[in-house]
Amino acid sequence: MTSTFRWYLLGLLALFGAYVALEYYRPKPVDWRPTLINKDKIPYGTYVLYDQLPRLLGTDSVQTTRLPIYNQLTGLSLEETDMLAESQARTITTEATQEPAADSTATSSDSTSSETTSSTPDSDSETDSDATTTASTNTPAASEGNADADETTAMDSTAQNENSDDEEEPEHDWVEEHLRQARANYLFVNTEFAASKADAHALLRFIANGNDVFIVAENFGDSTSALLDTLGIRTRLVKLPTHAGPRGLPVPDSVTVRFTNPALAGPRYRLPGGDANVRFLVDSGRVGRALATDAQGRPVFVRLDYGRGHVYMCSVPIAFTNQFVLRPASSQFSATALSYLPARPTWWDEYQKQGRLGNQSLLRLVSGHEALNTAWYLLIIGGILFVLVEARRRQRIIPTLKPLPNTTLLFTRTVASLYRQGSSHALIAEKKVGLFMDYLRTRFQETSPDFGDEDFRERLSQKSGLTRSRVDELLRLVNFARTAPQMNDQQLLQLSRALTDFKREARR
Repeated sequence: MTSTFRWYLLGLLALFGAYVALEYYRPKPVDWRPTLINKDKIPYGTYVLYDQLPRLLGTDSVQTTRLPIYNQLTGLSLEETDMLAESQARTITTEATQEPAADSTATSSDSTSSETTSSTPDSDSETDSDATTTASTNTPAASEGNADADETTAMDSTAQNENSDDEEEPEHDWVEEHLRQARANYLFVNTEFAASKADAHALLRFIANGNDVFIVAENFGDSTSALLDTLGIRTRLVKLPTHAGPRGLPVPDSVTVRFTNPALAGPRYRLPGGDANVRFLVDSGRVGRALATDAQGRPVFVRLDYGRGHVYMCSVPIAFTNQFVLRPASSQFSATALSYLPARPTWWDEYQKQGRLGNQSLLRLVSGHEALNTAWYLLIIGGILFVLVEARRRQRIIPTLKPLPNTTLLFTRTVASLYRQGSSHALIAEKKVGLFMDYLRTRFQETSPDFGDEDFRERLSQKSGLTRSRVDELLRLVNFARTAPQMNDQQLLQLSRALTDFKREARR
């Protein structure tokens, strides 16, 4: 690891640490998302309501469920329903891929059976509607106590009619057989309520058996059309008067809500109009009662009777959030609305807000916090950049560099050939004598030799190991080369051989 890379790494770590410290100590912005989750303490969460739910309902048995309505009411596990749905999908796919039969009789038979199958839920819906209508006609308006008694009698007859219809519908018998028999309240506090066909049928059976369902939502999707049609209720958006907001934009006026019960009609609760613009419409002939209305008398909280149970529906979920439960002017609305439920074990639904319990990512803790989520994405991006840059540096092609050739000998031969071609033997001899003087200086430490000195000749003979006669002959040739104005080939060759032999024998 090079020093430059270390500095880069330390710089990245310092920036990351500074960013984490900045995000940790920075004031967290208020989260205004309408989650309505029972663990959220944000303004539009339901932590306070869920915490006070046992006191409001008068029971300690409050259970959070993360299962679909069908599974919660029938007790089937998610694995079983998933397997059933997969097998049904396979069956439908197999039937769709089969070639149609050539016999027209078989075709008409299949169409007849499909019509019979498709008419099953319609007959059940008509039965439920007729039963509710019967209960409506049997409910006198003179006395509330007599009304309750007559309603119970009428709903018993409705249940008998439903049981007689169930004898012809084995699917409904199967649901009735596996339906939980425990008395309980089923509570939904969502911005949007959804119920499939199976969920709606199980929920209606659950209500008809004498249980209560409390639904708080402002948006009922297309999946709940079967449930709403059976109960005989519809929703509609109302246009509220507006005023100029802070930036000149139109803002809906607030809505005043009050309960219709004379004992509760005193307090009036003000809610923001943008979150309280949904009203209920109950079909004529249906057994229902408006429990809370706006200033124009349009229902926002109703009770519908079905079988031996009741359905409570409220279109202002914002009144059940932390902000309005803690606000003194509106804190009693949710408490008063929930007081209509009996003191029974209660199921609080979180499936429609958080999904099934095992259907979350392993990084749900990271994704649940904005700072951790941002740091996670920065880590991924930084890792990708590091891999790309580092891989590019490591995989770059290194060119092959050929070593520079040693041209000293070639240069010497070239220069020597030039001297030879010019017949400059005296100059070549001068160069050789100069090299010989350098050799004496480096090899024998004779810095300023005097070739005519007897002591120098004796020392050179002893240092080189050659006889005195050999040394005298060599020095004679060297002196001749130094003083001769010209030299021929033979004299230059003799000098060159004498110097070569001296150097070779002196190395021994």
